Amino acid sequence: MSPGSKTLSHKRVLGVAIPIVLANATIPILGAVDTAVVGQMGLAAPIGAVGIGAIIISAIYWLFGFLRMGTTGLAAQAIGSNDHSETSALLVRGILIGLSAGLVLIMTQIPLFGAALGLAPASFEVESLAQEYLKIRVYSAPAAIAIFGIAGWLIAKEMTRAVLLLMLLINSINITLDFVFVLKLGWGVEGVAFATLVAEWIGLFFGLWLAREGFKDGYWRNWSQIFDRARLIKMAKVNSDILIRSVLLEIAFVSFLFLGSSFDDATLAANQVLIQFLNITAYAMDGFAFAAEALVGQALGARKRLMFRKSAIMTSQWGFGSVVVMAIIFAVFGSNIIDVMTTAENVREVSREYLPWMVLAPLVGAAAWMLDGIFIGATRTADMRNMMFISFFIYMIALAILLPRYENHGLWASLIIFSIARGVTLGLKYPKLEASVENQST
Repeated sequence: MSPGSKTLSHKRVLGVAIPIVLANATIPILGAVDTAVVGQMGLAAPIGAVGIGAIIISAIYWLFGFLRMGTTGLAAQAIGSNDHSETSALLVRGILIGLSAGLVLIMTQIPLFGAALGLAPASFEVESLAQEYLKIRVYSAPAAIAIFGIAGWLIAKEMTRAVLLLMLLINSINITLDFVFVLKLGWGVEGVAFATLVAEWIGLFFGLWLAREGFKDGYWRNWSQIFDRARLIKMAKVNSDILIRSVLLEIAFVSFLFLGSSFDDATLAANQVLIQFLNITAYAMDGFAFAAEALVGQALGARKRLMFRKSAIMTSQWGFGSVVVMAIIFAVFGSNIIDVMTTAENVREVSREYLPWMVLAPLVGAAAWMLDGIFIGATRTADMRNMMFISFFIYMIALAILLPRYENHGLWASLIIFSIARGVTLGLKYPKLEASVENQST
C-alpha cells in the first residue's frame, strides 16, 4: 500500500514524528563528543578551533536546508497523486543539486572560509587550526548536502525510521572515528574533521541504499523528466522562497544574540543558557511539523480536502500537546535544568529571572512551527516568504519600542511577539490554502 492511500490515524502520525524526535536527540551528542575528544589534548586552541569551524560549516550547510524542505513537499504531493515517475525524479534532482552545491563550495572555499574566519574574533592559533579543520570538512560537502535531499524524500515517503537509522549511522561512525583519529592516532583537530568527512560520505551511500525504492524502476533514469524545464523552475522557486524565509528567520535569531551581547556578562550567559530551552522545543516540534509536511503534501497531491484538513488538525494536536508538556516541564523543573547547564551562581540567578519567558515560548511558538510544516507540505512557499517579511517587520518594531524601555525583558518579549506574528500571519492564510485543495474525495 502506498503512503498516499493509507488511512490517517494517530498511530500513523506518531510513526512519522517519533523517529525524527529521536534523530534530533543525537545532534547535540556529536557536538559534545567532538569537544570532549579535543579537550583531552589539554589545550584551549583546539577546542576553540573545532567550535568555530563547526559553526561556520554548519551555518553554510544550513543555507541549503531548503533542499530538505522543498524535496519533502514536492515529493509528498507526487506520492499523493500516484505520480511514480515524478517521485523518483525528485529524489534524483535532490541528490544532483546537493552534489553540485557541494562541488561549488569546494571550488569557492578559499574566499568563503577566509571571509567567515575574518568575522570570527579568534587568536591566530585558533584561526589557523580552524582553517585546517575547514579545509578537510569541505570535501564532504557534496555528501552532506545531498543527504538533505535524500532525507526530504524519505520523510515524504513516511520513512522516518530510515532517517533515524541514517543519523545514527553517521553519528556513530563519527564518534568512533573521533576516538580513533584523535585519541589513538593523535591527529588532533584534523582527526575530528577527517572523522566527519568519512562519516558523511558513508552516510551518503547508506542513504542511497535506504532510498533504493526510488531506483527500483526505470523512472529515475528518465533524464528528460528530471531536467524538465517547468519542473526545475517550480523546484527552484519553492527552494528560493524557503531560502529567503529561512535567512530572515536566522537574521532574527542572530540579531537577538547580538543585541543580548550588549548587556552584562551574566545576562549574556543567561540568554545563551535559555536559548537551549528553545532548541529543545524545536527538536521535539520538528517531528510533528515533518509529519505535517508529509501527510498534508500527500493529501494535496491526492486532491482530498477533508484528508488535508484532518492531516493538519491531527498533526497539530500532537504538536500542541507536546508543547504543553514542555511548558509544564520548564515551569516545574526549569531551575534544575539551569543548574545542570551552569555552575555560575550569578548566571543561575539571572536565568531564573527570565525563565517565565521559556515557559511561554513553546505555547506561543507552536502555531508557527506547525503552520510551517503545513505550508511546506503544500509548497505554498510564497506565502511563507511573504508572511515572514511581515513578521520580521513586526519583530523590528517590537525591538525598537521594547528594548530601550525594558532591556533584556524587552528583548525576550520581542522574540515572543515574533513567534506570535509568524503563527498569526500564516494562520490567516490557512483558510485560503485549504479551500484551494480540489475536493476529489474524502
